[in-house]
Amino acid sequence: MFAQKITIEPVTRIEGHAKVTIHLDEQGKVRQAFFHVNEFRGFEKFCEGRMYFEMPVITPRICGICPVSHHLAAAKACDALTGAIPPRPAQLLRELMHMGQIIQSHGMHFFELAGPDLLLGFDADPAVRNVVGLIQANPTLALQAVNLRKYGQEIIRTLGGRKVHPNFAVPGGVNKALKPAERDAILAGADEAIATIQTGLVIMKEWAEKNRVEIERFAVFPSGYFGLVTEKGGLELYDGKCRLISADGKLLEEFEGRDYLNYIAERVEDWSYLKFPYYKKLGWPAGVYRVGPLGRLNIAERVDTPLASEEFSAFKALNCGKPVEHTLYYHYARLIEALFAVERVKMLLDDPDILSTDILNTRRDFQPEGVGVIEAPRGTLFHHYWINEHGQLTKVNLIVSTGHNNWAMSQAVDSVAKMYVDGTKLTEGMLNRVEAAIRAYDPCLSCSTHAVGQMPMVVELYGPDGTRLDVLRRD
Repeated sequence: MFAQKITIEPVTRIEGHAKVTIHLDEQGKVRQAFFHVNEFRGFEKFCEGRMYFEMPVITPRICGICPVSHHLAAAKACDALTGAIPPRPAQLLRELMHMGQIIQSHGMHFFELAGPDLLLGFDADPAVRNVVGLIQANPTLALQAVNLRKYGQEIIRTLGGRKVHPNFAVPGGVNKALKPAERDAILAGADEAIATIQTGLVIMKEWAEKNRVEIERFAVFPSGYFGLVTEKGGLELYDGKCRLISADGKLLEEFEGRDYLNYIAERVEDWSYLKFPYYKKLGWPAGVYRVGPLGRLNIAERVDTPLASEEFSAFKALNCGKPVEHTLYYHYARLIEALFAVERVKMLLDDPDILSTDILNTRRDFQPEGVGVIEAPRGTLFHHYWINEHGQLTKVNLIVSTGHNNWAMSQAVDSVAKMYVDGTKLTEGMLNRVEAAIRAYDPCLSCSTHAVGQMPMVVELYGPDGTRLDVLRRD
């Protein structure tokens, strides 16, 4: 039995809704802390019966933060369903849009969501520890951050007609070619975007140097790591093979995304709507792993753009080439990926095929099921569809980026609560550190809660004096 419970609700500066409960013993010490995702959406179920080609338009509505990732993963699943491999120019254009998504999402998270903690301090007054406080503290940096996000969003708008919920990728390709003037406009903003990210890298490294003790004790724990890599084992965000490594960096698996069900299973706990994926062969909980920027850099052997490659070498040196286990280094890894994304934008726009009008494969060779995989900003995203002879969806399975990190976020919350929270003299800064442990993973909980069927639920009834009067439980 726990003597006292502290609840943090809502968790702030994340996408979606969540709460944390911290359970204390009689001496005010933390016994256990839980990360609860307390919303339910059910996308997988209500997509059943829809036509397959609607999915690139329907699934981006899962989220307003990373709709491009769902848009492209859905299109890739439809490519597999129709047997229509997009022409190379279409692949380049899809990757270009995806890089815009990475830039705007990573930029927003570092400067505007995590930035208040890093630049103003975990213990700063919450009245100023926010975006407005950042603007007041450093208006020039705040403007640079806004422009960085705008740059990524403009890439999305140029290709897809709008910054949120674009209409661009279709089964077998894309519906719009890139014009020379549009290419030149995107290229014109690349150097400023790189300069802003490099400013962020300086901030991050200076902060890490000053806060080394905090980094070394803040949610540091072993796990596996998972993501996509290129054929040569390089950092890959758009396409490639799935790679899983162990906590000590050894290769466990490398496989095609369409075979993911042979390797990944999901566990349900009765205190969260968010499922817990794990590596089947090691079982639960030995098979847990992390995804996203830290996971991707841990599994990668190289980065194939010059500036990001230099930073990647520095990242690898943090733990002498072995996996970096420090949760707070997610922020550093995120900036390296943002730098890589802008460099990829320049490379893609320099490719002569980027202006080609050969953008759609109209061939059709229907298959009963199709899988689409992409690296969303927060981690690996799977879309898996099954169709009948009329092209209607009979089953949908989504494993969303944030879900892969569910165990890690729960572990980080418990670890940080036990390290920092003292129930006898509670401070706001202690609780903010618990939130920051979640924030480091940049979760998108709107995307990740999509389970089907009856979910476990507990309803607790409390009286005015705080006494629990009744409990209803549905297993």
